[in-house]
Amino acid sequence: MSKVFNLNIFKHFFSSTSSSGMILFACLILSLIIANTPLGPGFDNLLQTQLGFENESIHLRYSLALWINDGLMAIFFVLVGLEIKREVVEGELSSPKKAILPIICAIGGAIVPALIYTMFNSGKPTMHGWGIPMATDIAFALAILALLSDKVPVSLKIFLAALAIVDDLLAILVIALFYSSELHYMNLVYAAAILGLLFLFNRFGVKNLAFYLIPGVFIWYFVHHSGIHATIAGVLTALTLPTTEDDTESPLEKLEHALTRPVNFLIIPIFALANTNIRFEPGMVEGLFTGL
Repeated sequence: MSKVFNLNIFKHFFSSTSSSGMILFACLILSLIIANTPLGPGFDNLLQTQLGFENESIHLRYSLALWINDGLMAIFFVLVGLEIKREVVEGELSSPKKAILPIICAIGGAIVPALIYTMFNSGKPTMHGWGIPMATDIAFALAILALLSDKVPVSLKIFLAALAIVDDLLAILVIALFYSSELHYMNLVYAAAILGLLFLFNRFGVKNLAFYLIPGVFIWYFVHHSGIHATIAGVLTALTLPTTEDDTESPLEKLEHALTRPVNFLIIPIFALANTNIRFEPGMVEGLFTGL
């Protein structure tokens, strides 16, 4: 009886929409604890461990941290892209009037922080960093809403997701134009060609997910090697998947259902664990209020 009871608790926990947010913030706190204890240097070394393979034509050997930030998070952005497309086709963003609001807000959310940064850093060596405050951390923002569960309207979650996606696209564009030392345009051409092929699959009614996901891996590879952040490949791949306006389960909805729990309970917590290991140093708080 106790085993059945424990199993029911386990199932209830992982079926709750707020549980993923709890795991996320637990990983965040754990990461901060590790960073500020003797375990910190060892954890940093682990994140810098090189994984993968490479030869003369293929380079896929990167640090564990990069695999998390560019690899696992690309899967997260696939899920976000699927949710956005579904809402555009049949939900909260299906009309231009509804869709334009998060786009305008995203543009303002990118430009205003950059202007404020420029105003405070005008004429200083740090002025070149104006693009940094443009980016929005969608993972943590959505996790906060997940903690609130059904107390938050679905429309608000979709609005935030759409806003953050547009904001990230703007930030990626700025990085590509103003901060990338070198763009490899042929890799972008290869990625665009494969993306075009996926749209053709959609146009001709191909519903097998393998015809979208396998080429999507190649899009990720070429985007990554182009000098642009590879997570955008996840959004682009998601936008090509076919969906329907009725209640029939489409390939898009099938993939969305398959990815929801792995992303919420595994990928985002791993991302938090790897990226919030901030070591607190003396003078950090005072430095926030001290000019150069």
